[in-house]
Amino acid sequence: MTLSDVQIIDLPKILDRRGNLSIIEEFKNIPFKIERTYWIYDVPGGEARGGHAYKENQEFIVALSGSFDVILDDGNEKKTFSLNRSYYGLYVPKGLWREMNNFSTNSLALVLASTPYDEMDYIRDYELFKKEQL
Repeated sequence: MTLSDVQIIDLPKILDRRGNLSIIEEFKNIPFKIERTYWIYDVPGGEARGGHAYKENQEFIVALSGSFDVILDDGNEKKTFSLNRSYYGLYVPKGLWREMNNFSTNSLALVLASTPYDEMDYIRDYELFKKEQL
């Protein structure tokens, strides 16, 4: 995959004076079946998350609260996506190196994944990742 496959996806936003509501539905708002959901929170200042790629897993990342950056790398090019609203998210296809940093205080990252957790799906060595992209 390349960075051209990455998408910021606007989510439906239902406005109401009592508070707004947004929706994520598999195969409707995101292009995969949701097999796993996790969230990242209480990240200490200056810390980063991620630092790996997936062979098969796809993700959809939403900043439910606060803000953070997602840095994606296809082995040739890097691009930073700043997430700071709960009504859009970042679609990350398989095969891209992913890092998350610059977390604001009280930020909350929701991650929807296309596969159950499988340690064998991870590429945790950046040099190996780059070799596999050739």
